[in-house]
Amino acid sequence: MKVGESTQLRRVIGYFHGTIFLFSIIIGAGIFIAPKGVLKYSSLNVGVSLSIWAACAVVSMLAALSHAELGTTFPRSGAQYYFLKRSLGPFVAFFYLWINLFSTPAGIAARSLMLAGYITQPFYPGCFVPEMPKKCLALAILWCLGILNARGVKEVTWFQTVSTAVKMTVLGFISVTGIVLLVRGRRENLARFEKAFDADVPDASQIAEAFLQGLFAYSGWGVLVRIAGELKSPSENIPKCVVTALTLVALIYLLVNVSYLSVLTPKEIMSSDAVAVSWMDRVIPSLQWAISLGVSSAIVSSLNCTVFSTSRLWCMASQEGQLPLILSTLNIHSCPVAAVIQMLIFASILIIPSDLILLINYVGFTDWIQLGLMMMGLLKLRFQEPNLSRPYKVPLPFIFGSIAISLFLILTPLIKTPKMEHVYGLIFIFSGLLCYWIHVHLNQHSVSFVKVTCYLQLLFNVSPPEDHNEGISTEKSDLKEIFL
Repeated sequence: MKVGESTQLRRVIGYFHGTIFLFSIIIGAGIFIAPKGVLKYSSLNVGVSLSIWAACAVVSMLAALSHAELGTTFPRSGAQYYFLKRSLGPFVAFFYLWINLFSTPAGIAARSLMLAGYITQPFYPGCFVPEMPKKCLALAILWCLGILNARGVKEVTWFQTVSTAVKMTVLGFISVTGIVLLVRGRRENLARFEKAFDADVPDASQIAEAFLQGLFAYSGWGVLVRIAGELKSPSENIPKCVVTALTLVALIYLLVNVSYLSVLTPKEIMSSDAVAVSWMDRVIPSLQWAISLGVSSAIVSSLNCTVFSTSRLWCMASQEGQLPLILSTLNIHSCPVAAVIQMLIFASILIIPSDLILLINYVGFTDWIQLGLMMMGLLKLRFQEPNLSRPYKVPLPFIFGSIAISLFLILTPLIKTPKMEHVYGLIFIFSGLLCYWIHVHLNQHSVSFVKVTCYLQLLFNVSPPEDHNEGISTEKSDLKEIFL
């Protein structure tokens, strides 16, 4: 660190790289695996399936724009946590943190194993990949991303830009090729779209399940609120980035699904374990490696963005006193490296016994529980603190719409078709009550704990941010010329 520099999170991410971050985390493995799930719960109805993809884009835009008010009103890293603590109290904030402490590492572990499987599969043609090399490679990928994050924002943003360009090239190829094949295709391919709504129409429960499958491919739109403390002009850039990124993502997703359906029948998609691979087998088998490259780049960039944004959330929770103080410390690259290391340790533990990664299935619907809580907190704060400075103010119908959608997506599967994973998920979520009671009533800041924190600071070469309340630098840094 240069003499005179402060140890703080720096506002160095502009509009372009903010949009890249949204692309990176949203366009992950979802577009390669969710089409099958959406089609399944749409009763193989092509018209309903494409309509749900379009509706998911609208729902995600609605939720993201509503969510954006949090980051513009409280422009600090981990804004969701800080907002929930201020609006609904420390228990709800801990409840949100409790879910993220386990579901995020579980999701990271699952995607790391998926990525390792894609990379190692060509070395084991015609048979299953052994678990040991796959897990070792997943661990190696995970810790390489940790090292990259420890190097600071500059390296992370350039990595995201390159990996996003690769996966966008592959998705663009699929989209354009599918449209060309559809225009020049055979009559039966066109008939698939002309009679798009002729199949059975799904019921309300199936539509809710189809929405959850499609929304999985759009998940991650809240990343800019988590890293609001490192965004330039967050009140202006967060809404602009959300509108730009989600509009382009929606267009790409629709074109990719049309491309899949122009080559494969709904039944062929349902019988495929990897829709993109089956599509390429039918179109240009010799370019099979391109799909693997696209899937790999999509997963790794989404993983990297998740590690980057979640470490900021944990850093904020540490500053607020609900996680150990060491997690709020920064290294010479202004990175909360201790939070990154803790996340990687949790994810590594979940990689070793692979069945534990099923935890992500039990808490998959908690994203919409969290969004519902945030929208209720937003509504409460509108009436409780009407004079609070709000550079960007979302219309009230957007808030009520987001709450209604959250309730529909949470309650419909629970009431219509309850499953054991829903019960396990609720048990896990409400076990946070016990942990919160332990945290509040039994937390003892002993001398030995302070000594451990000091030793860890020396080990990682980290220090608390100079402005502990914010941890944000508003000054222009020497990196400004590389960001738009």
